[in-house]
Amino acid sequence: MTNTNSTSPVEPPHALNAPLNIDDARRLAGQLVMVRITVTRMDDDLAEFLREHHIRAVCLFRNNMTDEVQLKKLTADLRAVMGPESLIALDQEGGAVVRPTWVPPPPSAMALGASDDADLCYQVGAAVARNIKALGFNWNFAPVLDLNNNVDNPVIAERSFGADPQRASTLALAWMDGSLSEGVACCVKHFPGHGDTNVDSHRALPTVNKSLAELQAMEFAPFQIAVRRNAPAMMTAHIVYPALDADNPATMSPTILTNLLREQWQYRGVVITDGMDMQAIAGRYGVGNAAVKALLAGADMVMAIGSRESQTETLAALTEVILSGQISYQTVQQKLQRIRQLTDAYPCIDTDYLTDAADRALMAHAWQRGLTNVGDLQPPAKGSRVRLVIRADAVSDGVSEAGITADKVASMLADLYDVDTVTFSDAEHFDWCSLPQDDRCVILASTVRKRYGESVRRSWKPDLHLVLWNPFHMLDIQSPALITYGFAAPAIAAVRAWLAGEIQAQGHIPVDIAGQRQ
Repeated sequence: MTNTNSTSPVEPPHALNAPLNIDDARRLAGQLVMVRITVTRMDDDLAEFLREHHIRAVCLFRNNMTDEVQLKKLTADLRAVMGPESLIALDQEGGAVVRPTWVPPPPSAMALGASDDADLCYQVGAAVARNIKALGFNWNFAPVLDLNNNVDNPVIAERSFGADPQRASTLALAWMDGSLSEGVACCVKHFPGHGDTNVDSHRALPTVNKSLAELQAMEFAPFQIAVRRNAPAMMTAHIVYPALDADNPATMSPTILTNLLREQWQYRGVVITDGMDMQAIAGRYGVGNAAVKALLAGADMVMAIGSRESQTETLAALTEVILSGQISYQTVQQKLQRIRQLTDAYPCIDTDYLTDAADRALMAHAWQRGLTNVGDLQPPAKGSRVRLVIRADAVSDGVSEAGITADKVASMLADLYDVDTVTFSDAEHFDWCSLPQDDRCVILASTVRKRYGESVRRSWKPDLHLVLWNPFHMLDIQSPALITYGFAAPAIAAVRAWLAGEIQAQGHIPVDIAGQRQ
């Protein structure tokens, strides 16, 4: 494909105060929206939609990807249709939140937090960027700056670098610097902080009831540091902070996005919303209305990752508000200029893809560095009889990729032990007392993000707990635990190496868990 029909920026030839026509308004609206697509290859329908609506920004997910050849072709075709100022984005945070799963798998943020090594974070951020840039991406929605100071948080957990504002910021922004050094823009998230919630904003609207002083001491701190470090972009949180704005979530709050972020903190990077299809927003405000409110509040770009119908509704609503003058042409141009500065600094270009053995070795080393032993855990002797208790299926929480399957964990253990595997489908309804009482060492492997309920916590405990996703599972089960902060292949390899006595678990969980075990 060529760029002859691609979208290009608009500079209508009239005075700032002159009324816009409908075509100008539609063109401007399209450049303020990032969309999600449903296909793995460019087709006429998608190309026509992107051109008709002047879209220049797309976010890709796992369903858009099959392998490197296909993905490079798709991103190249997107770039050809959308033009030289394309933004092709993804969530490649590490751990469970990754999209192309064949590239060297990066550790989760908390695995890196457990290693407490800023140089390692820089190297991992650079390696992530090298791999996704070669696949055609120029924008990564990472790193997470949320402080996980709430162990009941259902959606952040191991996605956070830790709970201490200064140390988490140091590690996260070292990761960011690594990415920027390889020419991939980062987007820190979720401003002004999603860590201290017990509600997932994908499903409902959370509230953080903290005083302004508390927010400044904790949640705000990493983002203020990121502003001083010139983070190129920032993603908003769909959360209400009553101390700042009791009526609007941050995504739609002028007090938060304009008064605080732009005017007080003097942030000059791009502000993009989190997905506007999430129930915290779409379920309460409607996608078109919410998109308008977000731009008026101070966002530069709206992430419309719902259906084609909701994207069309969003574009129509933004066109109308621009055409009416409720948002001025000058304000729109300021938003587009910030977006243009991002694409100028981090262009979307074609590069060769090489699977780098050094990057794979780096990721394996980084996963090992985060491995954490809680409770002075000792591995069973080689050749021991063990019983693996594990959920049968691998599930996604809607944000992350699906977890590891029971057979893969059993296969890893079978290299070292005589393994009897018992699976369950629902931890809350499984009869834990039905497990055989014999001489086997019982190993529980926790492979989902969801925490255990009271029925499990009070009825049973294993000899050894492999915590292969959410680190706070170790709070639910009263037994020694080995925490990986993720289930990627090198994390499982690190577990095997520890069980075999080949490596030590030297990580330290970067969250204060004293007194929180049940």
